[in-house]
Amino acid sequence: MKTTNHDLALKNINTKGLPHRLWMLSIVVLLGSCSLLPAKTFESQQNDPQAQKTNDPNPLIAPPPIISSSGDPNFVVKVVQNVGPAVVRIDSSRTITSRVPEEFNDPLFRRFFGDAVPQPRQRVERGSGSGFIINSSGQILTNSHVVDGADRVTVTLKDGRTFDGKVLGEDAVTDVAVIKIDANNLPTLAVGNSDILQPGEPVIAIGNPLGLNNTVTSGIISATGRSGSDIGASDKRVDYIQTDAAINPGNSGGPLLNTRGQVIAMNTAIIRGAQGLGFAIPINTAQRIAQELIAKGKVDHPYLGVQMVTLTPENKERIKNIAGDRLNLTADEGVLLVEIVPRSPASSAGLRAGDVIKSINNQPVTKIEEVQKLVENSKIGTTLPVEVERNGKIVQLAVRPAPLPVRREG
Repeated sequence: MKTTNHDLALKNINTKGLPHRLWMLSIVVLLGSCSLLPAKTFESQQNDPQAQKTNDPNPLIAPPPIISSSGDPNFVVKVVQNVGPAVVRIDSSRTITSRVPEEFNDPLFRRFFGDAVPQPRQRVERGSGSGFIINSSGQILTNSHVVDGADRVTVTLKDGRTFDGKVLGEDAVTDVAVIKIDANNLPTLAVGNSDILQPGEPVIAIGNPLGLNNTVTSGIISATGRSGSDIGASDKRVDYIQTDAAINPGNSGGPLLNTRGQVIAMNTAIIRGAQGLGFAIPINTAQRIAQELIAKGKVDHPYLGVQMVTLTPENKERIKNIAGDRLNLTADEGVLLVEIVPRSPASSAGLRAGDVIKSINNQPVTKIEEVQKLVENSKIGTTLPVEVERNGKIVQLAVRPAPLPVRREG
């Protein structure tokens, strides 16, 4: 329901910076482009003297990892019983008014057709999703796209009680929103640490997929650190957690839990037509955004105003073939600036189309995702050192990020 002018994949930009074919190539590369987190160690069975015996006539068969990690084959049941009441259903609706084409307002048209002129029509769009209670006084975390543009939000608890919800704030860039209901002494979820997650850990998802309330699925963490570009959401600034726990429309905003019943992520996305590919926003990210939404009602993200492409040997060869002598591209790696938005922080700092970013804040970069992360972690209005290669020479520049502009539709 919302469009954002993303810092790294801007729409409707001025393409005079480079030849048209080169600009089109950058779009293709951005759409097709595919942070390691601290590892957590586990005790190996090899350290168990009993496990090292090879002449045991009755060797024990090790249980599946999803059971042995918790020590209880029924851990999913216990988790659901403990945390299920804190997971809610969220229904939203908004009224859309269709506009009458300007031609019908022409006096000449009305003279001949009179009352035959069509009138504006209204329709109601409805959606549903999930959420989870983060505060006993009624604050609920969910996805921005679940409540975006809604005229009315309704929250249904597992015990059947229904409340009108108020949107405290939403952030389209991370797809996080916070809503509030008028209730007290509500059950809440314990929060885990998403920075120490590791592929292979068992997880549980609870939500309301396709209108089927209180649905539970389980699986494992398939990967961490998936960028928005990896999953086809280049306008989002999130390092997603990938899971094979079944996630369907309606699961959006629901919790992804570890074996201790702690929420470690918020389910948010699926890839249409794929199976076993679900994605969730790490809870550390969701919590940080939620705190800002509760305090200010919005989140300001740093913005430079550039469009970029990761420079690889293959991309470099294609770009040189297209641009020819018009672009003196000597760098073999880095991030090529394809377009600079007029009157943006990047433009004011002197960045140019054709520059290759080599480092930001003294940290080397070779991918657009790395630039995105460093910009996101910068501070609005604070000088950010940027080193670029321009025509074979190194140039030092200083950019002051501004708040990311957001444009709404409808």
